[in-house]
Amino acid sequence: MSNTTESSVSDRHLQVQVATPSWFDWAVTLPCDSRSVSVEGCDIHYLRWPTPVDRDPKRGILFIHGGGAHANWWRFIAPFFVEDYRVAAIDLSGMGDSGRREKYSSAQRAREIREVLKDAELGELPFIVGHSFGGFMTVQFGADFGELIGGALVADTPIRRPDDPPPGRAQRIFNHTRTYPTFEEAVARFRLMPEQECDNDYIVEFIARHSLKREGDGFNWKFDPHAMGADRWKEPFHEHTKNMRCRRAYMRGQLSALATPEAAEYIGGLMGPEAPFIDIPRAHHHIMLDQPLAFVSAVRALFEAWRRSP
Repeated sequence: MSNTTESSVSDRHLQVQVATPSWFDWAVTLPCDSRSVSVEGCDIHYLRWPTPVDRDPKRGILFIHGGGAHANWWRFIAPFFVEDYRVAAIDLSGMGDSGRREKYSSAQRAREIREVLKDAELGELPFIVGHSFGGFMTVQFGADFGELIGGALVADTPIRRPDDPPPGRAQRIFNHTRTYPTFEEAVARFRLMPEQECDNDYIVEFIARHSLKREGDGFNWKFDPHAMGADRWKEPFHEHTKNMRCRRAYMRGQLSALATPEAAEYIGGLMGPEAPFIDIPRAHHHIMLDQPLAFVSAVRALFEAWRRSP
C-alpha cells in the first residue's frame, strides 16, 4: 500500500498490539493504492485495491464510511471482493485524508462519490455500500445519480421520519478538538459512536491507530469537527430514499441502537417491497466490526444475486 495516507505517523504507531486472527492479517496486508481526485476545489482521497493479474472484473464496488470515519474502516472487508470486483473505498470531504471545505452538504458529497467512481475506474453500473452516515450519502447519490450504479446497500443508517426530533447528542459528538501529547494516549481515548461493545478488540485498535494524524507536538483525529454538522438532520433523507433511481437494499445489526426494529420497518416501507432486507445476528450498529465475515458473506450474496438478475 502507498504510505501517503499515514505520512504523519510512523509504521510503528500503526501496528496493532493485541492478537489478530490470520484472516485479518491477510486482509489488512493486501496492498492497496492511495489516490485522490479533485472535486469542486477539494482533494478527495480514496483507496483502490489492484485487480489480480489473472482476473478482469468489469464491475466495481465503492465502500463509503460512517461519520468521522475513513476509508481504512474497510481495509479488512474490501480484500474479500477483489477476485470478482474492482474495489475502492472513499474518504468523504472533511474526513480521513480528504481535504476540508468551508461548508458541507450531502449533495456535494454525492458528487464526490460520482467522481471517485469515475476516477477509480469501477466500471459500468458498479455497486455502492454506505454505512451509517455513509448511508445518508448513499441515498442522496441514489436519488441524484442512481442510473449510474447497479445497486446500493445502505447499512444501519437511521433514516428518520420527518417529524422525529434529532438525536440529543447530534451537535456535540464530533466537536472534540483536543490534541493528545502522545499517540498511545490518543489511541486509548478512541471510542465508537454510538458507544457499543465490540468483542473484536483488534479491529477497534486497528481503526483507532489509522484515525490519527500528527498536529503540532501531538496527535489529533483525522476529521474536521464541522464535517458532521447537525444541519444534516434537516435534510429530507426519507424523500431521497423513496426517490432512489437504482436497486437498493437495507442491512441492520440485530442489536443496533440506531436501526431499531421500528426504524427498520419504516425504512423498509420507504424502499419498497422489492428491496432486500438483511438482519445480521449478534451485530450492533458497527456491523462490519462486530460480525465482519457475516457482513462479507451477506454483501457478496446480495451483489451476486443482483449481477445475475436483469
